[in-house]
Amino acid sequence: MKRASSLLPGRPGRHTTAVIETGEIGADDLGRLVALRNTVWPHDPETPADYVDWRNQAADMVWLVAAERGEDVGAAIGIHGWHSPPGVGRAGVWVAGDRRDRGVGSALLDRIGAWLAERGCAEATALVAEDDAGSIGWAARRGFTEVGRNSTLVLDLAGVETPEVAAPAGVRVVSWAGRADLARGMYEVYLEASPDIPGEDEAELAVFELWLRNDMQGAGDRPEATFVALADDDTVVGYAKLSISSGATDVAWHDLTGVRRSWRGRGVAGALKRAEIAWAKQNGFRRLQTANEERNEPVRRLNERHGYRLEPGFVTVRGSI
Repeated sequence: MKRASSLLPGRPGRHTTAVIETGEIGADDLGRLVALRNTVWPHDPETPADYVDWRNQAADMVWLVAAERGEDVGAAIGIHGWHSPPGVGRAGVWVAGDRRDRGVGSALLDRIGAWLAERGCAEATALVAEDDAGSIGWAARRGFTEVGRNSTLVLDLAGVETPEVAAPAGVRVVSWAGRADLARGMYEVYLEASPDIPGEDEAELAVFELWLRNDMQGAGDRPEATFVALADDDTVVGYAKLSISSGATDVAWHDLTGVRRSWRGRGVAGALKRAEIAWAKQNGFRRLQTANEERNEPVRRLNERHGYRLEPGFVTVRGSI
């Protein structure tokens, strides 16, 4: 799951006694989890279909809802085996604002921790909004420490002209639609580019078949919104793709932008970025959004040159479960 979901359970304070019941839910009840999550974090709405798609891509995923006197007050997810180092899972916890400091978040985190431990994980990572000091403190008190920080960058498409792709000499940019033959070359770019992203160097690289199915053929992925940079001899030297949000259909997310190491610094990434912007403009999207690790300076500068503005981002925390 490359889009951000936050660990947002609470702020400092005394815990009051409450009868909290946590239970696993299936796909038919996902609307409960999504409704609570979107209330806690309305800036990037998600849908039940998103979670079904993500579970299909991960080795395993669990969905939990916490209720107090029959009312949903919290929700959580656990993810095993998706863009994470061996032995490290992912957790997301959301608690309704007026129900925090009652042990809801702790109960959910305990359940997620036990679920991940059964799958061989000793640690978990989570994302916390960087402007939510209460939740950052909550995570810290439970042994989670900061290991990375992602900025959110947004481009308002109404305020920009449709750019020309303007690829560098010896390079042309094409859509992946109708060019299934380029997949192997794109995978070779992924093998070079993904480990070079700060914070991703420990993650296991997927074999070709899993990469193609999980990273390139998800519910939000479209070949026509994926762009490939080709050298004169048809060698794939880079690619970039957009992921279409099912919760906000006028918003597209930037996924991986990757360039072979030997081709970096020549303007390939910029051409791919402009191809994405032009496609989104031509297809009626309102804005583009991306999350950039703060240590990934080349991509941050690339986005800033193309008019992306900074919004509050996320802290990645990691701790023992």
